[in-house]
Amino acid sequence: MEENHSSEEKKSTQNDSRPAWMADPLVSEIPKKKLDFLGQIFADGHGKSQKDMMAYLVPMMKKAKQENLTFTPQEMSAAIAAIKKHSNEEELKQIDKILKKSGHSPDASANSHG
Repeated sequence: MEENHSSEEKKSTQNDSRPAWMADPLVSEIPKKKLDFLGQIFADGHGKSQKDMMAYLVPMMKKAKQENLTFTPQEMSAAIAAIKKHSNEEELKQIDKILKKSGHSPDASANSHG
């Protein structure tokens, strides 16, 4: 009955057609509205150069403020960890570059209490 197991896996990963990282236990405490916002940033930013990504992030952060979407350091760390967990080598390099540029160094998030 191996087939049964694989169909169950598909069900859990196709939850809502959201990316796999959004279903990760790391982000289970983050409200859906915030996850959707991060998901949009991640999807739209995918494949952008570092310069384009930074230009894209500035208005998105303003939009977040207008919608009263604020992220605690713990939420940001959890989201970044979940995204990294479900990213390939190329995506990880891009994420690290963007985090360094934005002041969210990977080292700082690793030291946070959670």
